[in-house]
Amino acid sequence: MKLAASIVVSVVLTATFCFVIWVVASHEYDWKAIAPYEGNMFSGWLTTLLISVVALLLSTVIGGLLTVGQLAGHAYPKLLARIYVEFIRGTPLLTQILLGYYLIADSIGWDSRFGVGLLILSCFSGAYLSEIFRAGIESIPKSQWLSAKAIGFTEAQTYRYVVIPQAIRRVLPASAGQFANLIKDSSLLFVISVHEFTMQAREANANTYATFEAYLPLIVGYFALTFPISLLSRHLEARFAYEH
Repeated sequence: MKLAASIVVSVVLTATFCFVIWVVASHEYDWKAIAPYEGNMFSGWLTTLLISVVALLLSTVIGGLLTVGQLAGHAYPKLLARIYVEFIRGTPLLTQILLGYYLIADSIGWDSRFGVGLLILSCFSGAYLSEIFRAGIESIPKSQWLSAKAIGFTEAQTYRYVVIPQAIRRVLPASAGQFANLIKDSSLLFVISVHEFTMQAREANANTYATFEAYLPLIVGYFALTFPISLLSRHLEARFAYEH
């Protein structure tokens, strides 16, 4: 049964992939139309790369702090962290970017589109990472906590030597997916005129009407940013693998 299902899935996926490649390859493209914009698009890709790297680091820190708040023994920080996470996850990123820049940042005189966009993107992703981290920690069996306590570990030692090493492997797939989403979500920063990859492609398309020629490079560019994350995640999963 499993073999038959595997064969069917393999055939369907292969056929779909081949069909898509055939459709894309058979189209006639006018790459000369966007040739003058190659420099701008590469510059936009570098901007997206910079945003992605910094946002990945910052969102991880934010997610970690929110996780500490959610797991805190006191009700007040737990409530604040919970409200933040639910609000961020329950509202569209596009709305957060618009309100964050044109309303909040403008009210305090912060006019850096890049900086505001980077912070909003990090705060948004941090809320999702917080839930991933929290779920990973809470998934550790109670027996592990009790065993650590029985051998005299402090709470900090329990987290460092027992909980976190096991939780890391459990949260890696979901975290890698969120990191990939963060990179793709950075394309929404065009609404506040951050000159990232997608905005440069939109400008090339608007000036040349070469839609496919302008947007197909986005597939390659974003894949070049997200695929290494997938590879790194699988490498770390293997490294943190434990016998059960």
